[in-house]
Amino acid sequence: MKRNRNPSKYLGNEIKYLKKVLNSESWSATGGSWANKLEYEFARLHNANFAVAMNSGTSTLHSALLALGVGPGDEVLTPALTVIMDTTSILHANAIPKYVDIDVNTFNIDVKHLEQSISSKTKAIIAVSLYGLPCNLTEIMEVANRHNIPVIEDNAQCILSTYDEKIVGSFGAISSWSFENTKHISCGEGGIVTTDSEELAEKMRKVAGHGFKNLRAAEGRIRLNQDVFQDPNYKRHDSLGWNYRLPEFNAAVALAQLERVETLVNLRVKSARLFLEVMSDSELFIPQLESPRSTHSFYTLAARYVGYEKIGVSWQQFRKEYVNLGGDGIYGAWSVPYLEPLISTGKFKEANMNIYENLNYVQGLCPNAELIQPQIMQFKTNYRDLKLAKRKAQILKDTIRKVTHG
Repeated sequence: MKRNRNPSKYLGNEIKYLKKVLNSESWSATGGSWANKLEYEFARLHNANFAVAMNSGTSTLHSALLALGVGPGDEVLTPALTVIMDTTSILHANAIPKYVDIDVNTFNIDVKHLEQSISSKTKAIIAVSLYGLPCNLTEIMEVANRHNIPVIEDNAQCILSTYDEKIVGSFGAISSWSFENTKHISCGEGGIVTTDSEELAEKMRKVAGHGFKNLRAAEGRIRLNQDVFQDPNYKRHDSLGWNYRLPEFNAAVALAQLERVETLVNLRVKSARLFLEVMSDSELFIPQLESPRSTHSFYTLAARYVGYEKIGVSWQQFRKEYVNLGGDGIYGAWSVPYLEPLISTGKFKEANMNIYENLNYVQGLCPNAELIQPQIMQFKTNYRDLKLAKRKAQILKDTIRKVTHG
C-alpha cells in the first residue's frame, strides 16, 4: 500500500452481494429484493416502522414534502446554511423556501428564529443536522408540535448520532439520509427515508415509483404476481410519481455498508478528534460547538477559520500552505442558498412564475449564516487508516506553526 493512500471503505460484503445481484433474474427494484432488505435493516436500526430506499437524498426530500401534502404556495422552513438541495426540493414541490438563520456556534438552525419564522403558510420544517452534529431536535419538535407542523429530518450528513439519548432519525415525521459517494454509507448515489406512518411511507413509495397502485408502505416490488401484472386489462397507476427507485446494485452495496456502519462512523470520529486536538492549541480555529446532549458522527470536521482576523493570513493562503505541506484539500462551505445564482438572479422563478414572480431574496436575510459561511473550513474525516489521519493532523499542526511564526 502506498504511504499516503487511504484504504478502501468497501471491505465488507459489497463484492459478494454484487455478484449475487448479477446472478439473479432481476436487477430492478420493481422485482428484486435487495432494496427491501436494505429498507428492513435500516428501519430496524432507527426503530422505525418503515423505510423507503431511493436513488438520492434529494429524491427523498422531494418525496417527503409531497407525502406531507406540501404544494403550490406553501412555505417550508429550512436553515440558511446547508446544501442547496434542501431549497431545490422545496421548489420542485412548487413551495416557497423560507430561510431560518443559524447559531454561530453550532452552525445548525437557530430554534428561536425558527419559531419566529412560522406563519399561517408554513407547511413543513426541514431540520438539518449539519456535518454530523444533531441540531436541537427536542426543542425543534416542541416548536413544531405547538404549531402542528410536521418535521423532516435531513440527516444526509448524520448517522448513528444521538440527541437527548435518542438516535437521530427518530424525531421527525419523516427522516431522510443520503448514500452519495462521500457519505458515511455510500453506494455512489442513493438515499433512504424512514417513518412510523404507514400512510406517509406508502405515499413516498408511490411518489418514487411512478405511482404504481400496488406499491405499499413496506413493499417496493410490483411484479410479484405475473398472472396479474402481465394481463392486458391490468391498470397500473393511480397517482402521479417519478422514477426515484434505488437500483438493486446500489442497494446491495448500501446494505453491505450498513452492516459496517458503526466501524465507518467510529473511524471518522477518531480521525476528527486528532484534528480537534491540534486545533485546541491554536487561536486560528473555532470548531463547531458540540453539546453534552448529543453525539457527533463527523461527516466532516468543520471549524470557523479566523486566521485573517488574528494574524492576517487569508482562508485561501492557509489552505494553500496546508496542501503544499501534504495535507488533503480543505473544502469551503457551500454558499448560503439564497445567494447562489439560481436564487439571487431570480432564475428559480421560471419553475412557476405564478407563485414566484414577486418572491425575492436579498443579502442580509440571515446575517449569522452569511457571517460564518466564508469562514468555515471543512477537513476530511473519511480516513480508514488512523496512521494516515494522524499524519494529516500533524501537517495541520505544521501549517499552523508556519503561518503563525514563519
